[in-house]
Amino acid sequence: MNRKRFQIMKLQPAAESQDRVAATPARSSRGSGSTLHASRSAVRVLSLLDTVVTGGAVGLTEAAEATGIPVSTALRHLRVLTGRGYLVRDDLGRYSVGPSFVRVALAAFQSGPYARLTAAAQPALQRLAEVTEESAYLAVRDGSEAVYIATVESRRAIRHVGWVGRSVPVEGTALGEALAAEVTNPGQPPVPFYNTGAIEPDVTAVVAPIHGSVGVVGAFSVLGPAERLVGQRLDLTAEAVVHAARMTSLALFPRLAVPG
Repeated sequence: MNRKRFQIMKLQPAAESQDRVAATPARSSRGSGSTLHASRSAVRVLSLLDTVVTGGAVGLTEAAEATGIPVSTALRHLRVLTGRGYLVRDDLGRYSVGPSFVRVALAAFQSGPYARLTAAAQPALQRLAEVTEESAYLAVRDGSEAVYIATVESRRAIRHVGWVGRSVPVEGTALGEALAAEVTNPGQPPVPFYNTGAIEPDVTAVVAPIHGSVGVVGAFSVLGPAERLVGQRLDLTAEAVVHAARMTSLALFPRLAVPG
């Protein structure tokens, strides 16, 4: 501010100064409105990104309906995400994750809060898929949902197919029960949970929580056709899932090992 302007401001009448003070709340109110609009836009962008990540490949109308956002607004936000590389759009108009999203996800896996869990669980997860001949998953809780953070697909022609980043509800599911399980004795093998058709018809889930020092840090889940996971095969699958969960717990927290 130059000297001349400063002097003029000093010589303004008191009444005019009071008017300036009175006008200040109005400017603050406009600022708050802008902040609210920016926050609302951010929530919408994140909701659309989450919908695409969860859905795998989603069209404009489907994304707008899933998030409750007007189609025109959804299109504007999806264009921004596509322009920044977080999403890509195919020839059919469907959106899926792009290279920028993959880069961020990989960075999170390598150095984020779940990097240690994923590294410790990967050998057991691979072995679990080989032993059971079914698709195996590592999941963690995210509020009212569970998210797959690592997967190994079955080699069978008929198999369950999931992907890293897919979210599933925890309410009414074996995965939700496992992630919410109370850990009374972290050193003991976990209790398995079962469910058929909770999320997908004719699919059976066998799940075991991974115990931490003070609670559950994740869960292993094996999913396959309900007609295949029955009887002795179901029992053997449960044993394998429990073993994988316990071995991962001990790899993460060696002090949980029970002496003798």
